[in-house]
Amino acid sequence: MGGMPAAERPDDSAEPATDAEAAPAAQTEAAPNEAVDARTSLANPAVRRRIRRVLPYTLLLAFGIILLDQATKFWAEAELEPGVGYPVIGDAIEWRLVYNPGAAFGIGGEFTWILTAVAAIAVIAIAVFVSRISSVRWAIAVGSLFGGAISHLGDRLFREPAFARGEIVDFIDYFGFFIGNVADIALVLGAIGVALLSLMAVSPTRPEVALAGDRPDDQPETTRAP
Repeated sequence: MGGMPAAERPDDSAEPATDAEAAPAAQTEAAPNEAVDARTSLANPAVRRRIRRVLPYTLLLAFGIILLDQATKFWAEAELEPGVGYPVIGDAIEWRLVYNPGAAFGIGGEFTWILTAVAAIAVIAIAVFVSRISSVRWAIAVGSLFGGAISHLGDRLFREPAFARGEIVDFIDYFGFFIGNVADIALVLGAIGVALLSLMAVSPTRPEVALAGDRPDDQPETTRAP
């Protein structure tokens, strides 16, 4: 009986690629991911230098918000009668001094000390995040959150009626629906900024614009495939 013609026989010489042969392909596929990680990794000296460049701007913004918030609260307490409305833009915006022991809309007023603890934890968490930012846009957004959170924590800690049970000074009445302050404005704008940057997939540790004083080699280093 005749065997299968040689031309039709399976090629017995074809063997699966060995691990050594497959390794270069795997390294090539992993190289882009490694490059991205290197551009945002805190182990990258260029990223750390950039963080040191951005940090003063973040802290300056936060300090400015704290100063403005506390100054306007001082003005409100000195010039406004509690509970009395002073029209600013018709009935839409009014000055109306109130003391809020709770969170937004006065919620949780009987748990002021818990709100103080939550505010302290939030400030610590934001401070850690601030120390890792090298993006200017993230610095603006998180700096706004940082300033607003610190100012509110200061109210909770040091205002009457007691330490860690202080009441927030609110004086900006929006349509009779919500009464807030400058720190609230900073917190809302900062939260919107963080949400937008997250949706745009902007990395907080990857710089996107140059700052004054940046060195030519401050662009993050990348890992190249061998």
